[in-house]
Amino acid sequence: MVVTLEEAKTWLRVDGESEDALIGSFMAAAEDIVAGILRQPLSDFAEVPEVVRQAILYATAQFYEQREALVTPVLVDTIKRLLFAHRKESW
Repeated sequence: MVVTLEEAKTWLRVDGESEDALIGSFMAAAEDIVAGILRQPLSDFAEVPEVVRQAILYATAQFYEQREALVTPVLVDTIKRLLFAHRKESW
């Protein structure tokens, strides 16, 4: 994973371990979405740009905080805007 569980928990301001599995699943989903928007696997980067890491943390936070009312098109649009400079033309 590009972002560690501890980094995500710090970003989310979560203490304790009771939600680690949930946060981990949100992180995995966030990485999948970011890779899809970038149109390349995250492993293609020799060093993952900070904006990519921030996009993953942002998506993870949205999944966590908005889990009952997440508006996916808004999430995807925001991530596209963050990552436009690193996005490939196609897979």
